[in-house]
Amino acid sequence: MPFQGQVCTRGVWDQSVPNISFDEHGISNYARLYDKLVEAYPRGEKGKAGWEAIVKQIKTSGKGKRYDCIIGVSGGTDSSYLLHLAKEQGLRPLAVNLDNGWNSDIAVKNIKKMTQALGIDLETYVVDYEEIKDLLKSYMVAGLPWIDMPTDLAIKAVLYKIAAREGVKYILRGNDFRSEGSQPTEWTYGDGRQLKYLHRKFGKVPLKTFPNYTISNLLYFGAIRKIKSIYPFYFLDYNKNKAQEFLKGKYGWEYYGGHHFENIFTRFVMSYWLYEKFGIDKRKITLSAQVLSGEISREDALTAIQALPYNKEEVESVLDYVTKKLDLSRDQFIAMFNAPRHSYTDYPSYSFIFNSMSRIARPVLKLVFSNKPQSLFKAEMIDNK
Repeated sequence: MPFQGQVCTRGVWDQSVPNISFDEHGISNYARLYDKLVEAYPRGEKGKAGWEAIVKQIKTSGKGKRYDCIIGVSGGTDSSYLLHLAKEQGLRPLAVNLDNGWNSDIAVKNIKKMTQALGIDLETYVVDYEEIKDLLKSYMVAGLPWIDMPTDLAIKAVLYKIAAREGVKYILRGNDFRSEGSQPTEWTYGDGRQLKYLHRKFGKVPLKTFPNYTISNLLYFGAIRKIKSIYPFYFLDYNKNKAQEFLKGKYGWEYYGGHHFENIFTRFVMSYWLYEKFGIDKRKITLSAQVLSGEISREDALTAIQALPYNKEEVESVLDYVTKKLDLSRDQFIAMFNAPRHSYTDYPSYSFIFNSMSRIARPVLKLVFSNKPQSLFKAEMIDNK
């Protein structure tokens, strides 16, 4: 299952990627989207100037407050380096970690090392594990690709709630399209409305501590409280591999084995569930972006895709760990795994607002987000076909 059909001549996107198209030179629309993002967010002197202006705004807005920004931390490369960067720039961040019961030991140690070395306060929001377990199993029973959506929604909700509580206007995020790429909606979409529906349909445990992220949260925190998410790596000359070496040398930080592998459940979803159940290899997205950014060669990316995204010798132990932690027998897991596959479009969600009403929604999204969302770049490319 390494490659399916035509492969982009610039990256390693292939015809397994939803809604992919190629021009007469074999260049995919995903490569062109990457170019649009680079044009919108240049690095070098322009990027540096843009970032310096943002830092100034953050400091001004944070005067008289205990913190001037919030940084969500996972123990991974990007959020760890972001802590270093914020401190280097003279910012006063509050580090926030969501504990969903699946953080790896390495991730927990990395968070502790970074925050203690930098003198940054850390707030950990703990979600009752019975609630998380019930939600994750609900998504698995629903047969969706991105079954880690509850974690993503909870992280967003917690960051905004804590920012509002502290009177902070800026949340710094470690995402970087140059190293992560732009994920297809069909692979990763989910929202708060869908979570509520799936929990009512498949769940059994009342949600008392789980912080859902709904469209009302989006509008309230973004448009009314004017809390903005900022992506520093869009502007700065950031290289993930170099950042890892720097963090290891300066802080004793440890690598955890792969993109988003600092969380054990996320690692299982990305390397096994998506690949084996749905034939989805997210490495085609991330590696393609890294090829275009010059971080790796296209030849190395093509070679990497030939290998499985997981270690065959470790599969049984990983599945044992995941099933036991979810209180599933192996037979129950196999039944879920072999059940029919579903798309996010099979269940109620907010997606109709951003699809059928996209032109109406766009001005609202521009009020909510400080950086133009990748979804708007995609929509505009479709409009201009």
